Amino acid sequence: MFHRSILLAGIAGMTAMPLHAEVAADAFVTVTATAQRDADAAAARERIARTPGGASVTEASEFADRLAVNFRDTLAFAPGVFAQSRFGEEVRLSIRGSGIGRGFHLRGVTLLQDGVPINLADGSGDFQELDPTVFQRIEVYRGANALRFGASSLGGAINAVTPTGRTAPTLALRLEGGSFGTARATAQAGLADGPGDGFIAVSYLRDDGYRAQSAQEKLRVNGNIGLQLSDAVETRFYGSMNFIDQQVPGTLTRVQALTTPRAAPATNIVNAYARDIRSLRVQNRTRFDLGATRIEAGLFLNAKDLFHPIFQVIDQKSTDWGGYARLDTAGNVAGVKVEATLGTTLRTGKTAAKQYLNIGGRRGALTANVDQFADAFDGYGEVRVYPVATLALVGGAQFTHGKRRVDNKLNPAMNAERSFDEWSPKIGAIWTPARDVQVFANYNRAVEIPTFSEIVQAPIAGFVPLDPQRGWTLEVGTRGRTGVLAWDLSLYRADLRGELLGFTVDPDVPAATFNADRTRHQGIEAGLDIVVASWMTLRQVYQYNDFTFRGDAQYGNNRIAVVPEHLYRAEVQLGNETVRVAPNVEWIPRGAFADYRNTVRNPGYALIGVSGSVAVAQGVRLFADGRNLANKRGIGDVSAVVQATPASAIYYPVEGRAVFGGIRAAF
Repeated sequence: MFHRSILLAGIAGMTAMPLHAEVAADAFVTVTATAQRDADAAAARERIARTPGGASVTEASEFADRLAVNFRDTLAFAPGVFAQSRFGEEVRLSIRGSGIGRGFHLRGVTLLQDGVPINLADGSGDFQELDPTVFQRIEVYRGANALRFGASSLGGAINAVTPTGRTAPTLALRLEGGSFGTARATAQAGLADGPGDGFIAVSYLRDDGYRAQSAQEKLRVNGNIGLQLSDAVETRFYGSMNFIDQQVPGTLTRVQALTTPRAAPATNIVNAYARDIRSLRVQNRTRFDLGATRIEAGLFLNAKDLFHPIFQVIDQKSTDWGGYARLDTAGNVAGVKVEATLGTTLRTGKTAAKQYLNIGGRRGALTANVDQFADAFDGYGEVRVYPVATLALVGGAQFTHGKRRVDNKLNPAMNAERSFDEWSPKIGAIWTPARDVQVFANYNRAVEIPTFSEIVQAPIAGFVPLDPQRGWTLEVGTRGRTGVLAWDLSLYRADLRGELLGFTVDPDVPAATFNADRTRHQGIEAGLDIVVASWMTLRQVYQYNDFTFRGDAQYGNNRIAVVPEHLYRAEVQLGNETVRVAPNVEWIPRGAFADYRNTVRNPGYALIGVSGSVAVAQGVRLFADGRNLANKRGIGDVSAVVQATPASAIYYPVEGRAVFGGIRAAF
């Protein structure tokens, strides 16, 4: 059960922080929450308008009428984001084929909340600590377009932004439930008084899961307190706590996934496979608005306990801390408009990583006791020069330093240490031929340093001699709005060396990893909205994913497994502010290959759903969300192998028919 005493103490501490300071309240202008949210959204879109590549913003209102529990729910219509459910909040999250060698957790995309990374210092990430019910918006910066967040990987960065006391309603309540024993309650409160403001949100979720051994129970608290020290300076303190219990159903064979998708392997049930997390994150961010120059700096601390019984009981206690600074400035040089962005992020972390024999989900004999130390440093800069008002020329670079060290307490002969230093230059251009229309291009280098999951592969002593994944990406595209059309289109080609790919050694054991020779990731990321009438809008996203080996000694020019070539989603929004209905479809015409030898391909599928809501009073709405209404069976994700056989238990089935509903109110 959750540590309720710790939770109550944390809430008391967060709510007891002062909201007032010795500053004259009449020096500040009070604005409504709606006006402030609109201003924040406009600022986020302005940052994207200065980005010479793929980037987008998803407002929370876009998934308000759905049971949003993971990135597949929240970013379903974000161009270029491949997010397919595995179970619970676990998803396959990939951008431009990032991290597809991982059949577990996350690699290749930097996840942030309010600008602070939640990935561990070695780059590995998890999803469960992000609570979709409290997001105000989600910003996606694909590839090198995530430079402002210090992300140098192929995938880029996703930043989830929470409300403040100035952007949140005074009180918001949400109750929802439905299939698979799902029930969730969320309460939020915001307060602004003169120079001070505060926000707090508490959410509780439980469900039995679609599959056996997939129940979950989660209690999460998020809050922040801000103080406007002057017209130019604001400081804000953030805190979040997570108490997460998630069973792990594991993978199935192809036949099982398509005929008995609700099953789980017996070993997962007998040994109580799970992923339980207790975490605390705190940070401070201070902003200085100095006219044409804006500075943002902060410090953060993330503490996390992971109890993860799988093939063995993984028991990890990690602490990551660090700081960041970002500067945006603008001016004129010899009569030419110039903008610049400079920044740095420093992270360091320690993980006390132990493993035990799994005895029915409990710790047996100790099998591993290792301290993992990671340092990460990113320094970056970008300059945008406007020779004419409609054209921006962009140049930038990023330096990435990473250090990995392992102290093996049971076997010192396994100790190892290694450092990595990489540069990632970038050039680009943005042309604005008309109002609200942009054409862009960029050419950049991406680098991804191996995490501990890649470079530590027992029983090999020390570190596996893996190189960082490196590659050059060319991207061209356009985004804009005119008349009834709004679009976002990017075409990219990334030529990689040393791509970090993995394959399942055993269904219960995380994948081994190797550096591929030459690979190519190219594709199309497209979003198109059409306002057919005042009461009808068609939303669409499409991905073309062409990921291949290039003259590989083993795999020739085969396709890289895991991600299907084509993915299409569409939704027709019907109605007005009183009544809204939105039928939707997800279509994968041909599934991905399950193996690198390209001998087994997953079947395609189409999933049909509908969501909607109705206003029953001022600020109060009822909503419903139906998914996979035809109860279609299919394979949503796969952990790649060299060559799949009928006995290969590597498949995650799509979830069957489900209906959820609830009520939300804001005052």
